[in-house]
Amino acid sequence: MPELVGLTQMRAVLQLARTVAVLGAHPTRWRPAFYVPEYLHGRGYRILPVNPRFAGKGLELWGEPVRATLAELGEPVDIVDVFRAGDKVPEHLDDILAMDPPPRLVWLQLGIRNDAVGARLAEAGIDFVQDRCTLADHKSLGLGPVG
Repeated sequence: MPELVGLTQMRAVLQLARTVAVLGAHPTRWRPAFYVPEYLHGRGYRILPVNPRFAGKGLELWGEPVRATLAELGEPVDIVDVFRAGDKVPEHLDDILAMDPPPRLVWLQLGIRNDAVGARLAEAGIDFVQDRCTLADHKSLGLGPVG
């Protein structure tokens, strides 16, 4: 599967998606890793926060406990939305590739690129987006609530 670069392709994935794992989710409201998933949650997506720094402390975001790793999710997700620096993304590649079933899409947020990870995802048949914001693209596509 390819890197998605066209809004038409992204529209299809965003319309079909229901569950989004947010890798690097953060409880601070002014951080993109909070307000982007907050926006998606407000549009009806189920958001599953993943951040080892906040896991195991009884913290919930968007009605879900914060998990330490993607492996702890224990359920299918449609999109893995990544809020980690590009050089940190390879640390999560094995967890992403081990997801069963695999996510439909791995979305590297605005400012995040890692072509080597993208190539591995493509080899595994997982679509990916790099250096784009799910909030901005969702708004620009004029998509309404899911469900």
